[in-house]
Amino acid sequence: MSKKSKEEQEVEVEVVEEVVEDLSPEELLVVENEALLQEVEALKTEYLKAYADTENIKKRLQREQDQSLKYRIQSFASSILPVIDNLERALKNESSDAPLQEGVQMVYDQLMASLKAEGVEPIDALNKTFDPNIHQAMITEEVEGIEPNIVVEEFQKGYLLKDRILRASLVKVSQ
Repeated sequence: MSKKSKEEQEVEVEVVEEVVEDLSPEELLVVENEALLQEVEALKTEYLKAYADTENIKKRLQREQDQSLKYRIQSFASSILPVIDNLERALKNESSDAPLQEGVQMVYDQLMASLKAEGVEPIDALNKTFDPNIHQAMITEEVEGIEPNIVVEEFQKGYLLKDRILRASLVKVSQ
């Protein structure tokens, strides 16, 4: 709808005033009624647009809140990954102190169970097809007996938070 200039509006008002002067009271009521009906339609349209905008904002805010709740643990999980790496290194270390090794294993298991309950899962990379979305290739190497593009070694575990990559796996890939 284009906006009318002030001159066009003044001319329109003058024409309407001339026409109105020539009308009988009944005709004047009909013209007034038509003008009011047009105004009501315009207001209904404005209302519906405002209502639709409000509904869209509500839906967007709800989606954002759902996303926020779904991934609320992301920053904590990211900060705890180096602790998990260190616990895994400690578990790989062959120690003669069995109770210490057992204690480290218990802490690791509890931590992994807690993270799993929140949707954090390790990425299973070893002997899988290389996927650049979840793996980061550090080295490529020809390996006999293994077809190309297969993960042959994992340097650092990757993790997913529900359907989002928390950290990509650092891997060696066959050529």
